[in-house]
Amino acid sequence: MNKYITLIFLLFSSTLIFSQNNISKTAATSKPFVLGVIDEIQSKELKEKRTLNIYLPEGYKPEDAVKYPVIYLLDGSADEDFIHISGLVQFNSFEWINQVPKSIVVGIATVDRRRDFTFPTAVEKDKTRFPTTGHSDQFIAFIEKELQPFIDKKYKTNESKTIIGQSLGGLLITEILFKKPSLFSKYVIVSPSLWWNNGSLLNEDSIIFKDNFAQQTEIYIAVGKEGLTPTEIPRLMEVDANLLAEKIKASKSKNLKVYFDYLPQENHATILHPAVSNSFKFFYPQIKL
Repeated sequence: MNKYITLIFLLFSSTLIFSQNNISKTAATSKPFVLGVIDEIQSKELKEKRTLNIYLPEGYKPEDAVKYPVIYLLDGSADEDFIHISGLVQFNSFEWINQVPKSIVVGIATVDRRRDFTFPTAVEKDKTRFPTTGHSDQFIAFIEKELQPFIDKKYKTNESKTIIGQSLGGLLITEILFKKPSLFSKYVIVSPSLWWNNGSLLNEDSIIFKDNFAQQTEIYIAVGKEGLTPTEIPRLMEVDANLLAEKIKASKSKNLKVYFDYLPQENHATILHPAVSNSFKFFYPQIKL
């Protein structure tokens, strides 16, 4: 019996030593996998420091004369949408696919999306549930006066600017489109929370419908099978998104292109990835020979 116990102990000790040696070798040869860079900007508009996750395309060199489009991503934290959206951009810009030009992705890490992405509401229930809401004006000022100039100064950018956002992020992008349409040349609005403040944004006689759009502006709007919205007056998100597309089309501007994409196989949780992929096909249609 003692012989068996001794043999088992020796086998266990050998295995442990072998495992430790392998771990040591792995630790000595491994290195971090780097997807992009982390930058920071001190915002006077928001009165706080904001983290930016930035993907730079293959071949990017600060000393080169080449300049790149910029894709701004709301909810751009590493544990939100930055990694998979950057992956889509990288994949679609491979030379053998060539759907999207090589682009810089700027993920704006979230701090308080209910504060940053919403305008003031008259709905008492929402003000009680989300007491920090109603400061989208400050976030829009941050984008216009601080973020875009910061990125343009520090990185090699051209005139093409895209913004991507879902849900409350889609609400914010719609507000930007209505109030400051020239901030971006391409808008990706996914499952927008247009129910906010009982749909008041859809009912406004916005300046966008009187504006001829000085620059070429492309708008992609997507919604899945999402159902009723969390508001005092029940609304269908699908209907609201379609209504938004129709109202924008009513401007009849020659510099405006709008595409509405209904994805019935997707819901609020799954829609962003396929919608962004579809938006690239809308923005950059490939010529079929």
